[in-house]
Amino acid sequence: MVPLWLLLLFHVIHFSHGNEIDSAASNGSALSYHYGKLYLPDDHIPYYLHSNRHIAALCRRDPHCPFKQHLQNLNSCWGYEKSCTKGHGYSYPVCDQVDFGWAKTIEESQEVFWKQADFGYVKERLAETQILCRPQEQGDSMLACSRNLQHCRATNLYLDLRNPRRGQENFKEDFLQEGEIGGRCNLDKQALLSQGAWKSPLQSWFAELQSYSSLTFKPVEDAHCDIIIDKPTYFMKLDAGVNMYHHFCDFVNLYITQHVNNSFSTDINIVMWTTSVYGYGDLFSDTWKAFTDYDITHLKAYDNKRISNCHGSGLFRAFSQHVLHRLNITQQLPKEAKIRITILVRSTEFRKILNLDELVHALEAEPTFQVKVVDYKYRVLGFLEQLEITHNSDIFIGMHGAGLTHLLFLPDWAVVFELYNCEDERCYLDLARLRGIRYMTWENRDKVFPQDKGHHPNLGEHPKFTNYAFDVEEFLRLVRQAAKNVSRHSKWPFRRTRDEL
Repeated sequence: MVPLWLLLLFHVIHFSHGNEIDSAASNGSALSYHYGKLYLPDDHIPYYLHSNRHIAALCRRDPHCPFKQHLQNLNSCWGYEKSCTKGHGYSYPVCDQVDFGWAKTIEESQEVFWKQADFGYVKERLAETQILCRPQEQGDSMLACSRNLQHCRATNLYLDLRNPRRGQENFKEDFLQEGEIGGRCNLDKQALLSQGAWKSPLQSWFAELQSYSSLTFKPVEDAHCDIIIDKPTYFMKLDAGVNMYHHFCDFVNLYITQHVNNSFSTDINIVMWTTSVYGYGDLFSDTWKAFTDYDITHLKAYDNKRISNCHGSGLFRAFSQHVLHRLNITQQLPKEAKIRITILVRSTEFRKILNLDELVHALEAEPTFQVKVVDYKYRVLGFLEQLEITHNSDIFIGMHGAGLTHLLFLPDWAVVFELYNCEDERCYLDLARLRGIRYMTWENRDKVFPQDKGHHPNLGEHPKFTNYAFDVEEFLRLVRQAAKNVSRHSKWPFRRTRDEL
């Protein structure tokens, strides 16, 4: 997913730092601030105030400001701000060893991981952003993008959708022609066309913006528009909405974009950019509530009108906290210090656990375990209910599949146990490392028993297309190991009680 953030008409666009892009986007209007709209996890408030000192100053003068206790921590920063000093950043990755393929020292490994998978990624996008179409006077348009048009922002954007060229393709490259997208500004066409190296539907906005034109008229003032949208609007190209792993790439990228924009408001529009005539199946639509107060709009609604051995990405942890907070998913601890184990089963034809009952019975015989078996069928169990179960799990067990993306919302002390990775070793290992939780998978191949060799309709034998049984004692050994990791984690709520005992 590549987010394109487009602000229409005469509102102010905010970067995290004052710079010429802020100045170019601003038209001198003042924005009032309402504390109640800053709906962020309590731990994130000082980081927000660090980048918004004017709000901190208002809070200091206002006796009713609810953030008074955070004014003592204004040095706290995410890590991408120019004013962020060493030692005050949100977090820094931990590297256990050097991967000599891309780093020579532990310190270099940490830096590379931070830049590619943590808040350093935001810092680099901010640093490389340049104005491609510069306004000449108040009320003009503006276009600014990061390298290769991964992330773009615009004011007073003109879109002409009277003659949509829709078909079956989701991302038709010639959907917009010269004169159908643009603004009244001084366009550096050569600089724009030099950004096409990553031209690809889900990597760049080059296909959509290569025909951006410098207009001779002001679309609003000269009455060229049938519809005027004056609310901040995100255009997003989305991955598969029926697959949690793919779709949460969209949500993580949207959260990154909020940091790039230094704006976490939910009073925004989100428009799904697709050139297809078809709709979009979304099994995770509840998640949008963490980002916007409104329904997602399909672009066609406007038709015919004018990493490594490092782990613990602070960015991914903050994303998890942000979504859970906005969706009101809370931690509900049991009265006793029991390890809550959730086993995710599949109702699909393949990757079923053949001896599930036997494994569950063995776990239930352990007095310190509390076991729950779930099937995240969306027609039976809504996504918010799924998140509630996941977030209140200490050990999350499941076969290889998109459902393991739920690991993003496990508590910090949790362990995700990919029961069998079906020879796809990196996918959820990498995701768990980004989230900063411990990952386990089956270790002894002599103690896992496939039903057959697998039978993909086109690829032939394939380990993802069969079902499996597991040695009970080996399964218990691994779960006990996971439980030990949970109980020893510094953030496990019952650790002090157990240590005292």
